[in-house]
Amino acid sequence: MASKKGVRLIITLECTECRTNPAKRSKGVSRYTTSKNRRNTTARLELKKFCRHCNKHTVHKEIK
Repeated sequence: MASKKGVRLIITLECTECRTNPAKRSKGVSRYTTSKNRRNTTARLELKKFCRHCNKHTVHKEIK
């Protein structure tokens, strides 16, 4: 049987400052998982979330 592809996708959001800054406080990158509607939001998602490694609110972008 073929599996049905749903409209909602599970995506991962990653901190942009942790990824680009080599001199960060601790090892690791802040990541969040969420879902988005494939039909309504076709572009990559960007949200402002709290990063535990940077200890502040930063922009988190969708990664593949």
